[in-house]
Order: sequence, then C-alpha cells, then structure tokens
Amino acid sequence: MGTNSAAPLYEMWYYALPGQRLKPGCMLPKILLGEPLLLGRTGEGRIFALRDICPHRGIPLSQGSFDGREIECCYHGWRFEPGGRCSAIPSLVAGQDFDLSRIRVQAYPAQEVQGNVWVFFGRAPEAAPAVPVLPDIGERGPDLFESVTLPCAIDHAVVGLMDPAHGPFVHRAWWWRARGSIHEKEKAFAPSPYGFTMLRHAPSRNSKAYRLLGGKPETEIVFRLPSLRIEHVRIGRHLLVNLTAVTPLGAEESEVNHAIYWTLPWLTPLKPLLRPYVRDFLNQDRDVMVRQREGLKYDPPLMLIADADTQARWYYRLKREYAGAKSEGRDFINPVRDQVLRWRS
Repeated sequence: MGTNSAAPLYEMWYYALPGQRLKPGCMLPKILLGEPLLLGRTGEGRIFALRDICPHRGIPLSQGSFDGREIECCYHGWRFEPGGRCSAIPSLVAGQDFDLSRIRVQAYPAQEVQGNVWVFFGRAPEAAPAVPVLPDIGERGPDLFESVTLPCAIDHAVVGLMDPAHGPFVHRAWWWRARGSIHEKEKAFAPSPYGFTMLRHAPSRNSKAYRLLGGKPETEIVFRLPSLRIEHVRIGRHLLVNLTAVTPLGAEESEVNHAIYWTLPWLTPLKPLLRPYVRDFLNQDRDVMVRQREGLKYDPPLMLIADADTQARWYYRLKREYAGAKSEGRDFINPVRDQVLRWRS
C-alpha cells in the first residue's frame, strides 16, 4: 500500500480537548498529529480549527488576537474569518486590486460532542466513522477530565491502553490492585463498529475501585479506531461512563485524554478527592512509558504472546484493514471474530 503502518489513521476524528477550555471569543494553540492547530470558539459559540500559521510570513496566528469574529495576525494585522478566509489586509491602499478570496488558512472540520472537541485531519469526514456518542448520558459534558502526555508513538500508547496484564505491576495501589492479587480471568469479546467489545460482565474481584461504587456493578468495554476506549459501567439504575481517547501529538508523543461521566449523585461532591487518584493512575502509565522509551531507542524486536496480547493484535489488524480499505476504495471489513480470551492479571 506504500503507507507507514505506524502512522496515525488520518481519515478519522481525533480528540482535541474538552470544550470547557474554549470559552466564547477564545482561541488556543495545540499540536495534533504533528500539525500546528489553532482551536477557537466564536462569540456565538461555534467551534473552529485552523492551521496555526499565517500564510503571509508564517508566524503563528495564535500569537495574534481574536475578537470572537476574526483572528488578527500580530505581524501585519491580516485578519481571517474562523472558516479560514482572509477578510482584511491593512497594508493595501485604494486602487490596489487584490482578491482577498485567494488567501485562505487551512481549516479542519471540528465538532463538539458531549462536551468534547474533535478534529478531522483527512479529506472526507462524511465517509469516516462518526464521532462516538456515549450511551445514556445525553449531551452534557464530562463530570471529571484529566489528561497526560506520553513520550511514545501512538501505537505504543494504544497497546498500553488495552493491555490487560500490566495492572498489578504498573497500577499497584491500595485502591486498585496489589501484585499478589493476580489470578486467572476469562472475558468474552465480540466485533463492534471499527473495533471490538469486551462484553458486559462483573468486574474482576481484584479491581478494588469498582467496589467503591457499591451495589453490583457490571461493565462493558469498547475499543474503537482510531484510539478510543469506552467503558460503560452500570450500577443498578446508575451509570459511570469513561471515555479514554489517545491522540498523537507528534511521531514520538501522544496524549491520553480521560473524560468521566456519572449519574451517581454522591460522586459529585467527592470530585476534588477523586481527581488526584485519576491523575495518579494516568501518571503511572506515563512513568512506565518513560522507562520503556529507554529500550525502544535501540529498535528491539517486540513480541505479542497468547491471549493477553490478542487485543493488541486486533488493533494492528483493524488499523491495517482500515488503511487498506481507504486506499483501495472499498468497504471496511472487521477482522475481529467472537472469542473468549483468558489471561492472568
């Protein structure tokens, strides 16, 4: 296919940031997929994403100003609409016939769904999987959000995200798991749109955090391309839904974004107490990736073994199939089949 198998899938929507970070009339620069982006919200509340480079002299547009209607470059005062069209060049004088419509900044499709901003980097957003909608939570934003930057390429970040065997070693904590709690587990999986689902089940008995929810929780975990994990936990009539989205920042840097939604009323006043634990959990993954990077510098051969690494194999197959389907102009065929996996963790 002539493509880099480790590269991100560009014909996909990627998580950018929680919408609450963009107030009306504000803009924010961010590097995603190696591209400099200017993310903003108009005075009317509309989200937009532009390439953060002025086409005149290359200065970042984010160094300029935004009045809720137009972005003004700080170098020569060129102004641009949120859709990317140049609207004014102050240096022009009367009689200088210059067509401003010739000047545009690249715009990226952007959407805000359930309080999260997503950006599309490909050419045909209408032909790509839609931005995921989390079930049963309506249109509100997350109750808790945390993110962490990992010093690794997107594939290592995603494989680490879905790895079921690292918990007792990386996430050792009194409120999660102890090394001595390792035991055999068996989970049923099925294909789902652009990914696979660990079918609804009672959480493992050594996952202590679930006990804090009370009752008899049941969880379903979905992985979906390009790099999304959605966990839907039901506790009686209440819900807790986790969205974990990995977005590549560059070739060797990825961002894990973790948005949590719940309907358990007693969790809301505990949010200040919960946040440090969520942050610690994500930092544990970051710290082990820092250690892994020391070995990866030497480009060693890597292994995937037995059922514990089957989800990682599925990820690579899904990614290859999606890239192949796009390059060949055909429908995506999910390579995952119903299967029961067993491992110890």
